Amino acid sequence: MGVNKILNTIKEQIRELLPVTVIVSSIDIEGPEIVIYTKNLGEFARNNYIVRKLAQSLKKRVVIRPDPSELLEPKEARLKIEQIMPEEAEVSDILFVEENGEVIIEAGAPGIAIGRRGAILSRIKQSCGWAPKVVRTPPIPSKTVKEIRQYLQEVKVERKKFLRRVGKSIYAEPNKKMEWLRLTCLGGFHEVGRSCLLLSTEGTKVLVDCGVNVGGHEDSVSPYLGLPEVLPLETLDAVVVTHAHLDHSGLVPLLFKYGYNGPVFCTAPTRDLMSLLQLDYLKVAVGEGKKTPYESSHIRKQVQHTITLSYGETTDISPEVRLTFQNAGHILGSSIAHFHFGEGFHNVAVTGDIKFENTYLFNPATRRFPRLETLITESTYGGKMDFQPPRKAAAKELKDIVNRTVERGGKVLVPVFAVGRSQEVMMTLEKLMRNGEIPTVPVYLDGMIMEATAIHTAYPDFLNDRLRNMIFQRRSNPFLSEIFEHVSARTRRNEIMDDPDSCIVLATSGMLNGGPVMEYLKVWGPERSNTLVFVGYQASGTKGHGIQQGKREITIYEKGKPMKIMINLNIEVCDGFSGHSDRRQLLSYVATLEPRPEKIIIGHGETSKSIDFGATIKRKYSIESIVPKNLETVRLS
Repeated sequence: MGVNKILNTIKEQIRELLPVTVIVSSIDIEGPEIVIYTKNLGEFARNNYIVRKLAQSLKKRVVIRPDPSELLEPKEARLKIEQIMPEEAEVSDILFVEENGEVIIEAGAPGIAIGRRGAILSRIKQSCGWAPKVVRTPPIPSKTVKEIRQYLQEVKVERKKFLRRVGKSIYAEPNKKMEWLRLTCLGGFHEVGRSCLLLSTEGTKVLVDCGVNVGGHEDSVSPYLGLPEVLPLETLDAVVVTHAHLDHSGLVPLLFKYGYNGPVFCTAPTRDLMSLLQLDYLKVAVGEGKKTPYESSHIRKQVQHTITLSYGETTDISPEVRLTFQNAGHILGSSIAHFHFGEGFHNVAVTGDIKFENTYLFNPATRRFPRLETLITESTYGGKMDFQPPRKAAAKELKDIVNRTVERGGKVLVPVFAVGRSQEVMMTLEKLMRNGEIPTVPVYLDGMIMEATAIHTAYPDFLNDRLRNMIFQRRSNPFLSEIFEHVSARTRRNEIMDDPDSCIVLATSGMLNGGPVMEYLKVWGPERSNTLVFVGYQASGTKGHGIQQGKREITIYEKGKPMKIMINLNIEVCDGFSGHSDRRQLLSYVATLEPRPEKIIIGHGETSKSIDFGATIKRKYSIESIVPKNLETVRLS
């Protein structure tokens, strides 16, 4: 059966299932969604079981939208909404999402904006046709979130065409019988960096992550994308990104540069954060006089082709593959990607990076799945001696480091990843100062830290309950503490570096491979009174790893010219802030998986750590464990 016949069959099923009282103006396929346009949206609202019934019968995602002819022009609708909304609702922004007929209303007092029993929303719907959605105004405005929303509106026509094309591909007739499923290791196996793998069947190819090794040599920076299994890139059905860190997302725009034109599936925070990090990656490369692997236009194309999912939301990504994201506990929006191949043929979960512990920011990684035959997991801290202290012990260690440094009149420099570790360290410092456990000194945030923090506040549903409540209470929001100052100009950075008084600086990049942290290191590195504190993983080949291993002179490049920096300041490693699970947590995760997988594939770790972790799994749990190398292919079923 052809695509058009399949779509016509779906439309016939929908019309048969809908009550006669519901008027359907059109039915369309947009990406993985079946979209029903109607002129009486209220009928669906009064009978909310209808959508559930349709989704269950069709086994597809069903979305109801108002017919475009029922919608007032955005300018006119905005005026209506402003007239209806009480001043006490503190509306800060109104955004029209023409793609789905929704209007997002940001309000400081969401309850007032919604009205008693949704009365205000009902008035908006009746007066202008748009489906209103009220969200709380983020306490820290995000430039990235705003620009991405605006850009998606600018390319709405092109995006709609893209979604229809993807929908036709997803709803094509699947292979009658699936006979095999393979994993091809393209990067990030027996190493940390350039994570990338391919899951393929007779009729489907899905690329999971496409990262860059920021500290790698020229021949080990990017994944092995030139393999016959991958090329041509146009034959890929989908790209799935587990999270935004550059070693997982850094080269996704490169795919669009060389011909990929399909969908990228990830969570909304991952879409925004990876765009932020990719743009900074280009900026750092230009600053160091290096050739950039792609242009900002390719990042924009990536955004235009991204389809976002929430945790627990299942969607078709090809005629024979369904995808569900679950919380990975690593950074904002990080996901375990669960794939269901065929009609029960095989189920695979790719963990990306996971944290199986309650942290200041997130709940532990999800360990329960409907079905699971193969787990593909990280092993960054899977070695015999890789045990991290709990967060409380890490906070105490940081307290002691700060106190010792301030007592001798020094400065504390903390290289951090903008996403994840920055926010954890910020919360710890704020609490220590609030409780009087360390002196109240300025804490300067340099690089993308404040913007990344703003994105955290834009997606509260991806945070744990405790933090979600805190960030919307201005008095208790740790990110709004007066101790923090965002460094937004080079002149201010120079003033901070020249100031003789003690302070704490959190600056990117986390592995000392470029970024503003290097400016501070140039000035403060030679001084013995200062302290450099590592709070995150330092990959082999990075400057951070070299210093951690005892290197006391490093070379950096400014506009292509070499410069040597002496490292005389104190070097401290403060374990416990990592977003990765340590050996104990990794083993606990495997032990408590439901259901227990038949096979575990191990990557994202140095060779010795991955091999030891795999051997331990086999010995302790009698689960087949495989530690493949890059360029190897493993048959999963």
